Amino acid sequence: MSRVAEISVKRIKVYAYHGVSPQERTVGADFYVTVSALVDVEASAWQHDQLEGTADYSRFVSIIRMEMAVPSNLLEHVASRIASAVLAECPPVLKVSVTIEKENPPLGVLCDGVSVKIEQTR
Repeated sequence: MSRVAEISVKRIKVYAYHGVSPQERTVGADFYVTVSALVDVEASAWQHDQLEGTADYSRFVSIIRMEMAVPSNLLEHVASRIASAVLAECPPVLKVSVTIEKENPPLGVLCDGVSVKIEQTR
């Protein structure tokens, strides 16, 4: 018997170099990344307290750091890479949602930021 749980790592702050303009790719900006996953949790985790029966959220953090270090024009591209890596490297994950927020985008208006959310299922 298994159970489904939602496991989230919220708003990991990463300084990275994503954007279409040369300035964004040179200067960089603060980004916040949230990964939420629906996970098939095996009895070994919920009954016997063993990590092997669930998804290790520290792996989510490693994936975020690795993918955010690769510059991209579009946040959609980065979010999709993160989602694909989570599904590939964390077999218990059934569905993953990745949100990337960018502070102070160069839009010529005052705003809190922009964000992109990608969802992928196995």
